[in-house]
Amino acid sequence: MAAAEATDPQLMLGVGLIEKDTNGEVLWVWCYPSTTATLRNLLLRKCCLTDENRLLHPFVYGQYRRTWFYITTVEVPDASVLKKVTHFSIVLTAKDFNPEKYAAFTRILCRMYLKHGSPVKMMESYIAVLTKGICQSEENGSFLSKDFDARKAYLAGSIKDIVSQFGMETVILHTALMLKKRIVVYHPKIEAVQEFTRTLPALVWHRQDWTILHSYVHLDADELEALQMCPGYVAGFVDLEVSNRSDLYDVFVNLADSEITIAPLAKEAMTMGKLHKEIGQLIVQSAEDPEKSDSQVIQDISLKTKEIFTNLAPFSEVSDDGEKRVLNYEALKQRRFPPATENFLYHLAAAEQMLKI
Repeated sequence: MAAAEATDPQLMLGVGLIEKDTNGEVLWVWCYPSTTATLRNLLLRKCCLTDENRLLHPFVYGQYRRTWFYITTVEVPDASVLKKVTHFSIVLTAKDFNPEKYAAFTRILCRMYLKHGSPVKMMESYIAVLTKGICQSEENGSFLSKDFDARKAYLAGSIKDIVSQFGMETVILHTALMLKKRIVVYHPKIEAVQEFTRTLPALVWHRQDWTILHSYVHLDADELEALQMCPGYVAGFVDLEVSNRSDLYDVFVNLADSEITIAPLAKEAMTMGKLHKEIGQLIVQSAEDPEKSDSQVIQDISLKTKEIFTNLAPFSEVSDDGEKRVLNYEALKQRRFPPATENFLYHLAAAEQMLKI
């Protein structure tokens, strides 16, 4: 699945150009093919050129209603052919999560625009990648779509860094992800938010589902509405105001202060017990082993996760319609697990849609 995804250039949806002129005005200048007004406004908001604080973020990415966006922003040098432009952003939209792939491609497009000052060359390269998966140019660098495997993108973050920051509390994040809860992450720096949030889905590697990741969200009505339509998610914010929006999260991570908070309404489902302690110890032990790479730590956690599903198997049965396996709650209760373990397995079955309706 992942390998096929990486070789399919048809994953790209569009390319756009945003410019900031010498008068300080930010304009959506060009795109191919067309885009909607909603998406255009969202991308103008995401590109750092509209920011009041004037901090330049060379590369940001995120997701909005299943469309991924990748934005590279550069300052225009004095010697450039772009005389009336001080900065510009190249925006790519796509169906897949692969920051490294699209960062590499947008950098090439930036170099082209700096050199030629016209979107024509960019469009030619975009179409070449879209149709052949490759664009070659001696002075601006070459890009080959299949060099960027989706699995590599999934493994690019560091689980070890998360564990070194949060230690045993990492199990709260693991539990929330297992139960498909809503995790909100705050840090004033977007780079820190993106690095941390992109790694979290790897804690539930068996799902290999990065569609839960919304690494750059603003507190705007349309974005929050789109987010709240998702059953569980990992959402990143740079506005501390989000900490007051308890309707948006079950677990709140203040990355700047290294604090994890469980929302009152999620406490019952997230009750920790002996099983969680075991999982937490395994995560910490594995992550602190200097011999182990991040991908080996992910593998260790994944094996433990499989063990949990194996524990659940004896209490599941084929549903009446024969379609799927459902939880036999009576059988689970008779097993007399510690209350926190029984509670967790019940909520896990709910997250996996194994409850009888």
